[in-house]
Amino acid sequence: MELVLIGVVALLTSGLTLFSGFGLGTVLMPVFALFFPVPLAIAATAVVHFANNIFKFGLMAKQADWRVVARFSVTAAIAAMVGAGLLSLFDKMPVVASYTLGGSTFEITVIKAVIGILIVVFSLLELWPRFQALTFPPRWLPLGGALSGFFGGLSGNQGALRSAFLLKSGLSKEAFVATGIVSTVIVDAARLVVYGTGFMADHLAHSKNLIAPVVVGTICAFIGSFVGKRLLQKVTLRTVQMMVAIAMLLIGVGLVVGLV
Repeated sequence: MELVLIGVVALLTSGLTLFSGFGLGTVLMPVFALFFPVPLAIAATAVVHFANNIFKFGLMAKQADWRVVARFSVTAAIAAMVGAGLLSLFDKMPVVASYTLGGSTFEITVIKAVIGILIVVFSLLELWPRFQALTFPPRWLPLGGALSGFFGGLSGNQGALRSAFLLKSGLSKEAFVATGIVSTVIVDAARLVVYGTGFMADHLAHSKNLIAPVVVGTICAFIGSFVGKRLLQKVTLRTVQMMVAIAMLLIGVGLVVGLV
């Protein structure tokens, strides 16, 4: 049942990201968090995200502006490793508080609170029109890479910041997309190295159980993208965007208060 749910959600999520305004990783991570510890949910999402972009990388890498990639992705990769290391540190922190509700005990932890707050914040930013229109001049590319990479490593939320800093780089549409994909793959690779040598070793038993859900999630994400691109125009549908945002906000709040 767990595999079925993850597969269905990955398929729908991958299709929805084409017209909801949210990225695959942003939406899929909270779903994985319903079934696995938060650090492993972030790592599993990173694997699916990486696999979903590696094919695009092979197709579009030649169209990327490698000068922009260098200015943006070097700091992004370093910051992603810092964020991933911080995630591992949060995972080792003790339980902050616990309470009983309906006969069940729930725990509030630092890692759940931090990631839950970030989910809520980035969900609200995605819905804020002024943030959507926010751009920065090219001289801020290294800073943009650092910010995008750090939050990518810490929680998987990197797409919105990456776009804000790349939009004003004077890239053509094709170069903008290709440069974003290359940067995403670099950040995912960097944070996966830290995840693999950090908390995934501490959660070894759970890590083994991730193999099947990640494979199913990756395949279904491919199918969702393939079908979605052919059945739907790539536009933002406000109703769908609001539904996705509300679901993410609920999961974010659930993590903060220990219900998830």
